[in-house]
Order: sequence, then structure tokens, then C-alpha cells
Amino acid sequence: MTTIRLVQGDITEQRVDAIVNAANSSLLGGGGVDGAIHRRGGPAILAACRALRASRLGGGLPTGEAVATTAGDLPASWVIHTVGPVWQGPGSDPAPLASCYRESLRVADELEARTVAFPAISTGVYRWPVEEAVRVAVATVRTAETGVEEVRFVLFDGGTFGVFAGVVG
Repeated sequence: MTTIRLVQGDITEQRVDAIVNAANSSLLGGGGVDGAIHRRGGPAILAACRALRASRLGGGLPTGEAVATTAGDLPASWVIHTVGPVWQGPGSDPAPLASCYRESLRVADELEARTVAFPAISTGVYRWPVEEAVRVAVATVRTAETGVEEVRFVLFDGGTFGVFAGVVG
């Protein structure tokens, strides 16, 4: 059974086996969590992402899928990159968002990672409503068949942390 922990803080400071990056499809860095991970992790992460783009991910990483790279200078062993969906308004399909969590855990299992830190995927510039995104995230992690022993949701701001705390219980 996977333990869920909530942490208010900086995901780039987490000492876990794998940190999940809410990446864009290019895998070449961006803003928010993605930019912070690339900045703190250093050039090794970007080099690994460029190698993926030059080989099997020439068109970028599709929404809802996940892939791992080195963590560079981060205190983790790996970064698992996943591309969340952009919220299209009421009635947006939550399946691609759930897939981000499920696929990230699948990749973590391939890496034999036991501790994984997630951000709140798609709740920043991709505008997914926090309450709905949190319900999807927690339900997906709780029902996933995984060898991951601890999932840490690392939330930068108090408001998002509070929503997670209300759902996790």
C-alpha cells in the first residue's frame, strides 16, 4: 500500500528516488515546476531530454505519457517527466490528467523507485481547477498498482496544500 504524504515546499529540495516534472511536450524546460527542475538540476537534465528528443521522442512527449531522465544536481536519482493536459473548460476530460500520475508511477516501478515526489500537475499555466485536479491525483495514486511505497505531493503554495489536505484527510 502506498503512503501519501503532503509537503508544503520546493519539490527540487526533496530527497526521494524520483521527482515528477510537470513538463511541456518539448521536454526542453519552461516555466513553473519545469523551469525550477531544469535550473536546479543543471545541464545534465536538459542534455538527457535533448537525447530523448533526438531519438524516440522527435515529436515531443505526448500528453499523459511519462519518461525518465537523470536528476542531475537534484537530491533525487531520477526525474520523471510527464505532460499534463491543458484545461479546456467545464467538461474537460480528466483521463489524460489521471494518466500522468499512473504513467509516472509505471515509470517509477521500472526504475524500482520507492519514493516519488509529485507536483500538482496541470494546475499552473495549464489552468486545471485545483479542486478537480487534486481529486484526480489522489484517487489515481490510491488506486494505482505500484511498488512505490511513498508518494509525496509537494505543493509550493498554502492554498493548494490546503486543498490536498482536505482531500487526503
